[in-house]
Amino acid sequence: MSESNISALPGPAAALTSEHLARIAFEAGQIIMPYFLGECEVSEKEDSSPVTQADQDAEALILRELKALCPALPVLAEEEVAAGRIPDLGNVFACVDPLDGTREFVGKRKDFTVNIGIIAHGKTVGGVIYAPAHGTLYVAHPEAAPWKAVLPYDAIWAIPTERETLSTRPRADKLVAIASRSHRTAETDAILDDYDAAEIISAGSSLKFCLVAEGKADFYPRMGRTMEWDTSAGQAIVEAAGGRVTLEDGKTPLAYQKAGRGYDNPHFLVTGW
Repeated sequence: MSESNISALPGPAAALTSEHLARIAFEAGQIIMPYFLGECEVSEKEDSSPVTQADQDAEALILRELKALCPALPVLAEEEVAAGRIPDLGNVFACVDPLDGTREFVGKRKDFTVNIGIIAHGKTVGGVIYAPAHGTLYVAHPEAAPWKAVLPYDAIWAIPTERETLSTRPRADKLVAIASRSHRTAETDAILDDYDAAEIISAGSSLKFCLVAEGKADFYPRMGRTMEWDTSAGQAIVEAAGGRVTLEDGKTPLAYQKAGRGYDNPHFLVTGW
């Protein structure tokens, strides 16, 4: 693929196809699952968030594979940042959370994911989310409409041929909201009241974005701290499916490459309309 091809990712990410993204996320999931099914020691980072060997091993694989495919593509990766290693990102870079939902993972709950997003000039332009314990894969890439597929972690790798095209649903009178299971706040509850949600679903990790993208929920408010690697892949998938990820004003898109903030996000809203 050339950089001028509209079906390609931009700049140094141009060689990454949807199959590449899907395979890398799948293989990271295969690394994670034995830890989930067995024992995995948990330690604490400086910000008091948990980290495990599964996080570190999955990230190592993702970094290795991205470098092999796109040597010039910088990567902003959660555990690398925690270790103080942040490359010169330029205008196009990958954003990696090797195990989103570590608290769910440690608690032996299935809502954890592998996230790889691609950022160009402060915007999300592609991404993949793989939930290995659920066996579901979500992909957004310029080469095709966003899609979901069933892909058990213990399968032999092959790009899924049976795919469900992702599409958000129009705003309805009775809204279904989705809220964080581990990070719900009073501010979140206030937003849910403002939108008069008829039903509230609880879920963990970036799967909340995916539920909006596939039309199973209408909106997801996040009134707590997140980092760019937590949201980049999910935002790419939601936006490709027809939804939006904005600041609290409901208009301004959530942006990236916020070095001045330490790559954390302000509060945001995910809507299907």
